Amino acid sequence: MFDVIVVGGGPAGLMAAGTACERGKRVLLIERNSRPARKLMITGKGRCNVTNNTDINGLISNVPNNGKFLYSAFSAFSAQDTMTFFESRGVKLKTERGNRVFPESDKAVEVVDCLVNYVKSHGVKIIKGRVVSLGIENNSFSCVMLEDGTRFSAHNCIIATGGMSYPLTGSTGDGYKLARQAGHTIIEPKPSLVPLTVREEWCSSLQGLTLKNVVASLIDKHSGKAVYTDFGEMLFTHFGVSGPIILSLSAHIKPQSPYIVSIDLKPALSEEQLDNRLLRDFEKYSNRNFSNALDDLLPKKLIPVVVELCEIPPDTKVHQITKEQRRRLCRLLKSLRLNITGFRPIKEAIVTRGGVNVKEIDPKTMRSRIVDGLYFAGEVIDVDAYTGGFNLQIAFSTGYLAGKSV
Repeated sequence: MFDVIVVGGGPAGLMAAGTACERGKRVLLIERNSRPARKLMITGKGRCNVTNNTDINGLISNVPNNGKFLYSAFSAFSAQDTMTFFESRGVKLKTERGNRVFPESDKAVEVVDCLVNYVKSHGVKIIKGRVVSLGIENNSFSCVMLEDGTRFSAHNCIIATGGMSYPLTGSTGDGYKLARQAGHTIIEPKPSLVPLTVREEWCSSLQGLTLKNVVASLIDKHSGKAVYTDFGEMLFTHFGVSGPIILSLSAHIKPQSPYIVSIDLKPALSEEQLDNRLLRDFEKYSNRNFSNALDDLLPKKLIPVVVELCEIPPDTKVHQITKEQRRRLCRLLKSLRLNITGFRPIKEAIVTRGGVNVKEIDPKTMRSRIVDGLYFAGEVIDVDAYTGGFNLQIAFSTGYLAGKSV
């Protein structure tokens, strides 16, 4: 018999287990992998963006899906609390562009080891296993059953199994099945923070090209208005586009609505300033063919695509280019457009949108409103945020609040 069983050893589950055990509870953590927090090892390209150095309002404003539900969780365990948690345990942190917080070592393993040592040092019992069902008696949680037939009893259970992204790390949607069994409504899981597929065939020719310091805008084709705009880094792939700003854009896309991504390749320059820049470059290379006159302005791989799209014959001598042709080139550089055709599969998403309906969870405790003794934490809940450390902060905050409340 335990006081608390935590299902899932990711960041939310580890924080929940450690917090509950620190309060004197007898805690069992059940993780299906041989090592906890496998997904955490690959976050932030292996660097682990642990949080975002902002206040509660800053956190909520970056959670487009049910952000207000997290007010109590963020109040109970803020971004500053996360930073204090790690630094007080020997993980030195640094804040980078966009208030993103990383370990100074740039090694996710340091964050993982800190969390695992935290739960072990407080006496959490960790076992490898897969929970396949919950025991519920008289509308109260009583036990969990494992795939091998083992049964563990407890007064409380915290489900922190994650979503459905990166299934090889153990996120296969087990928590949704357990929540459904308990009578909870599951908002259909969909990919969020995911690469996008595009219609343009020329995109594949740019595979592997990274653009830094560009602005990408998501434009609703019906209204013609920008839904979301972000500045930073993006990547061309064989299927379309990816990278930090594209992943953030993907969180704003509604299914069945047509969108365009407009890329401003030179956001630091107005169209007039860009035209003046072109005039200087064209004067410098006045006797060259147009296709050989853009080396100072664009990455080499991108030049053939731009030449084709602006419809200026590539063998045109630079000094023969008209003012109208130059303006057309400027407009293209300020708005390189891609037609979005869809998302990559959910298994390639950073996080999952959807999950346990927040209306069925008490936001002040993370406790189920349906089954006594049942709690939820992390990505299994229908909350998701933009890139920048916000999703991990959700995991830490909801995990802490659940562990504190049991």
